[in-house]
Amino acid sequence: MIIEKLRIPEVLLITPKVFGDTRGFFMESWNQRQFADAGLNLTFVQDNHSRSQQGVLRGLHYQIHQPQGKLVRVVSGAVFDVAVDLRRSSSTFGQWVGATLSEENQQMLWVPPGFAHGFYVLSNSADFLYKTTEFYAPEAERCIVWNDPDIGIDWPLLTDSNPQLASKDAAGCSFAKAETYS
Repeated sequence: MIIEKLRIPEVLLITPKVFGDTRGFFMESWNQRQFADAGLNLTFVQDNHSRSQQGVLRGLHYQIHQPQGKLVRVVSGAVFDVAVDLRRSSSTFGQWVGATLSEENQQMLWVPPGFAHGFYVLSNSADFLYKTTEFYAPEAERCIVWNDPDIGIDWPLLTDSNPQLASKDAAGCSFAKAETYS
């Protein structure tokens, strides 16, 4: 696998080895030994699968207690995936990075604990899979509004209208009022 540090170096773009022929393909999406050899000693406790339609934006989500690291990938369709650094002690606090993940490029994004996460669906629909390092804790879940001007994410919106949002995402707080990590 190829691991690329993004502009925020703790967020990693991972390209697995894919073995394909006329019958299809094979790839390892998770191999504990290979990830550990690359310096990612991770223990995952939960796998999640999300399906969304084109124009849906989910996020920016995080858990203020029990922060989750997420290994995310798309198995059908394409999304623009974003991580926002919420660690006050970080030199990249308040900055974001994004990558297009798709069934074609088969890339994964490692979003470490201490980051808010969200994605926007570019294809007709997308199946989004992710492994987490902590269990879901609804009482600790927080959301920053997707279009916060202080963060300034350059979402590749497909239309001039706002994306489709869940009510909790539409009601997300501003970055200035968000609870953050030390």
